[in-house]
Order: sequence, then structure tokens, then C-alpha cells
Amino acid sequence: MVTLTPLETELFELAGSVPDPELPVLTLRELGVLRAVHVRGADSVEVELTPTYTGCPAIEAMSLDIERVLRAHGVREVTVRTVLAPAWSTDDITDEGRRKLREFGIAPPRVAAAAGPVAVRLGPMRTLDTAAEAVRCPHCGSADTELLSRFSSTACKALRRCLDCREPFDHFKEL
Repeated sequence: MVTLTPLETELFELAGSVPDPELPVLTLRELGVLRAVHVRGADSVEVELTPTYTGCPAIEAMSLDIERVLRAHGVREVTVRTVLAPAWSTDDITDEGRRKLREFGIAPPRVAAAAGPVAVRLGPMRTLDTAAEAVRCPHCGSADTELLSRFSSTACKALRRCLDCREPFDHFKEL
């Protein structure tokens, strides 16, 4: 484990407080995409950022927002580097981030029972979940939900509907 200096810790908190451009209810720290902040000199900082998926269109906006926040704090040279390994996973979303997603009306990704990759099953599209796969409605908490579309407002979310309260909602897909 790498030990951060007090300045790196402070700058990590500042960069981590930047809201996600697609889900402004979450910060980059809560989303788990901010990997590291390294002080490289008296006025130089390198930030490591991992996108939620390769080709994520929000990575440029995230980088610019991080640069703006750190420059406002007195850092003259900010380099934001995209780091693809280890890949981001929905397991990287903090408990606070999951709580905020639920309060915002987005079902957070399910937590895997065991660590490791998420199983991908190929076959016909199913719209109703089994009890073991249930996605709970963020509005009423019901597990009786159905998939309306594999994609929603962003590629990392699916559109679902609760069969109890009948409200549609986004579900942040597991990766």
C-alpha cells in the first residue's frame, strides 16, 4: 500500500469532490474512478483516473473539472492520466455512492456475493428477474421489477420498471 503525503491526501480529497458529469449526485471519489494523486514537484501534480468503461465520453469533462479544482487550489501544472488497469468495476462505488444513487432514484449495482468477475450469460433477453437476481426499486424497495431496455440515459445504466409502484427507474449495471 502506498502512503500518501498530507498534501497528496488533501489534493486527493479535492479532486475526489468533483461531481461526476453524468451523475452529478456522485463525486468522482464515490464513483471510484479517481485512483491516485501524485505530487511531482513544487507546483506539479499527476492525477490517475479510470473511466467506467473504455471510450467513456465523460472522461474529458472529468479531467477538465479536476484540473480546474486543483488549479484553483494553487497547483500550477495538473496532468490527468487515464489508467485502464486495473479496470474500473461497480464494486469501486462506495457505500455512500450507492446510498446517493438510491436516494436519487437510481438502483445501485448489485454487490457480487463473491469477489471476481461478473458472470455474463448469453441468450435471449429476459425482462423479469429471478429472486436471486432481483434489482430493487429505489422508490418503494420492491424486488418485483422488470427490464424495459438494456440501455438508458447512459451506456452504463439500464431502464427498468417496478411492477408494484409502476415507476420507471435507471439501474446502474454491474461491471
